Amino acid sequence: MPVGAAFAGKLAIVIDDFGYRPQQENQVLALPANVSVAVLPNAPHAREMAIKAHNQGHEVLIHLPMAPLSKQPLEKDTLRPEMSSSEIARIIREAVDKVPHAVGLNNHMGSAMTSSLPGMQKVMQALEQYNLYFLDSMTIGNSQAMRAANGTGVKVIKRKVFLDDSQKEADIRMQFNRAIQVARRDGSAIAIGHPHPSTVRVLQQMVYNLPSDITLVRPGSLLNESYTDHSVPSTTITPQSPPTKASPHNPFRGVALCKPKKPIAPVYAVTYFNIVTDSLSATKNQALKALQRIWTGSSTQPQATEPK
Repeated sequence: MPVGAAFAGKLAIVIDDFGYRPQQENQVLALPANVSVAVLPNAPHAREMAIKAHNQGHEVLIHLPMAPLSKQPLEKDTLRPEMSSSEIARIIREAVDKVPHAVGLNNHMGSAMTSSLPGMQKVMQALEQYNLYFLDSMTIGNSQAMRAANGTGVKVIKRKVFLDDSQKEADIRMQFNRAIQVARRDGSAIAIGHPHPSTVRVLQQMVYNLPSDITLVRPGSLLNESYTDHSVPSTTITPQSPPTKASPHNPFRGVALCKPKKPIAPVYAVTYFNIVTDSLSATKNQALKALQRIWTGSSTQPQATEPK
C-alpha cells in the first residue's frame, strides 16, 4: 500500500555560511523555497542576502559563530563560554539587526561553546527575547543546548546529517540519501550543507526528485517534533581557562645511570678473604682461616668474579 502524504518523512535542508559568495548563494536561492539559509551576521553581504532570501520565500536563520575546541581563526564576535551575559546579549542583539527576517539561529562551529552548560544558558536567555528557535548544528555530541533551554521559551531542534564534510559530489549524494533514510526512520531529519559548487549541483539534481514519501519542509515546521536529549551535565573546562596541573605527590623521578668510562677491575675471592682476615686478626678466628684454606687449596690461580 503506498505511503500517504500524512505519513511522509519530513526533510529540512539548511545551507550555512551565507553572506560571502552571492554568486553561488543566488543559485541556492533559485532552489525550492523550502530550502532554508543561515547567514553569518558579520559577512559583507549578510543583510543583502538575508533580505533577498526572505523575499524569495526562504526561511532565514542567523548563523552565529561560537568557539570551537580546536584552535583556529575566529570570526568577529564569536561567542565564548566565559563571556558575560551582557556581552552575549549584545552580540545576539547586533546579529538580529544584521540579519533581518531571521526566525531562528544556529551555531557556526561551536564545539566548546555548545558543550558548556553555563555558556548556553546565557545564549538561551538572550534568544528568548527575540522569539528565535535554536537549530543545534551538533558539532559535538554532548551539546548542552537542549538542557540549557529548559525553563525558557526557546525551542531547540537538531541537525541529523551534514551533507558536505567531503565536497565530492558522490559523497554529498550519499549523505543526501542518508538524510532521506533518517527522515523515513525518525519521521523527520534536518540536513546542513554549504554553498559549495559541488553541493549546489547535487541539490539541483536531488531536491526535484525526492521520493514520493519524503516532503521537503522548513526547519521551523519541525519545532514540535520530539527530540531526545542524550547530553550529560557538562564538566568540560573551556580552552580559554585550562585546568591547573597539580604538583605530583612524589616528584622524584630517579637519577640517570652512571656508566663507568673504563672496565671495572675484577675482584678476586682471595683478596676478599685477606681483607676480612686482616680485620679480624685480633680475634685469631681459626674457623675463618680454615675456610680460606679450603677455598684456595684446589687451585694455585686466583678465581675471578665476573663484574656485574
